[in-house]
Amino acid sequence: MIRTVDLRGRALTKSAYQKELPRAALDVAQAMRLIEPILLRVKDGDESDLIDLAYEFDGVRPPSIRVPALALESALNNLDPGIKAALELSIERVRKVHASQLRNESSTQVVAGGMVIEKWIPVDRVGLYVPGGRAVYPSSVMMNVVPAQIAKVASIAVASPPQKEFGGLPHPTILATCALLGITEVYAVGGAQAIALFAYGMDGLAEKCDLVTGPGNIYVAAAKRALRGVIGIDSEAGPTEIAIVADSSAIAADIAADLISQAEHDVIAAAILVTDSPALAEEVVAQLQVRVIATKHSERIREALSGIQSAIVLVDSIDQGLDVVNAYAAEHLEIHTVNAREDASKVRNAGAVFIGRFSPVSLGDYSAGSNHVLPTGGCACHSSGLSVQSFLRGLHFIEYGESAFLEILPTVVTLATAEDLPAHGEAMTVRLENLS
Repeated sequence: MIRTVDLRGRALTKSAYQKELPRAALDVAQAMRLIEPILLRVKDGDESDLIDLAYEFDGVRPPSIRVPALALESALNNLDPGIKAALELSIERVRKVHASQLRNESSTQVVAGGMVIEKWIPVDRVGLYVPGGRAVYPSSVMMNVVPAQIAKVASIAVASPPQKEFGGLPHPTILATCALLGITEVYAVGGAQAIALFAYGMDGLAEKCDLVTGPGNIYVAAAKRALRGVIGIDSEAGPTEIAIVADSSAIAADIAADLISQAEHDVIAAAILVTDSPALAEEVVAQLQVRVIATKHSERIREALSGIQSAIVLVDSIDQGLDVVNAYAAEHLEIHTVNAREDASKVRNAGAVFIGRFSPVSLGDYSAGSNHVLPTGGCACHSSGLSVQSFLRGLHFIEYGESAFLEILPTVVTLATAEDLPAHGEAMTVRLENLS
């Protein structure tokens, strides 16, 4: 069901470890070619084109692309009380964590009379994408909306695919979560066409956005790549992935259940166990054999666990295991070791780190307070998960008085001359002609 990679006795470089643990094949470049006509249809089209695209890809013609306010209100009124309570508690925790991410204005006096102030300014308008398809993701609504709201983004729009069984509206739980968070601008549009709508805007329907965030399938990722520059993006999210570092103290049932939980998302989801305990590895395989059969999406999970992207990795030590996962840079990384907190402190590359038995990835997916929109495909080596900071821009305000200007003038002229940009220097010296 899951392959074994034996790295014992093999101290490899970062790139060599990465080759031992490849991701599933994901041809975003090919997807970009496929979506190019869709992007053009949206750019040059109107609402009827979006409705046609919904029929082509979702099998339904929404009565309108903009979700009516009455539908949002109805979805919230009809939301199961238990789900509503769970969402409210999770939203409260996500708000609590993300509120601490706000950046304060800083003021630096470079010299007497020379000041640089850095202010953090929210983007004007964001488009938040919430996927549909195999699962319903109200959690993705709150993970995107809450940090944008804390950042004080003035204009927030959400898009989610229309659902045939709900008359062309997004799933009612998605709509209810939007209403719960006070989001009134929601569009029944999915895939590449949703990203294009946010990027280009559409007369009479939607204003252009400055930034798009949120996970999606390969076509969403391709649209983000194609339109980056027209619009800002958070990342090109790929299939979900979990890596677990575990020693002999770990409980095999926990490990197997956590691997299965992420394999449940997609047939190309990645599930990696890195351990220095062959006995644990055998126990986990035995648990997988029992638990995969018993779970709802067993066929999908089995395919994910059997793919090249999933493996049980044997290492000589936990230190080597940490080298392996730092090279792999998983979206989600769990640490199940005797010294879990200490071992976690050695992690450099991961989307989020879950420490100890009682911090499974599922907790972070919903209610830990952390964000679940995280870098995939090894991008955790250079990128962070979604946060309040994702919606803010650092803007410098520079103010020099006359004496501070005169003091630095020769330095600026010297550097401008060294770069053969004399007009830069002249923009300084011209001010000597009209001093007070």
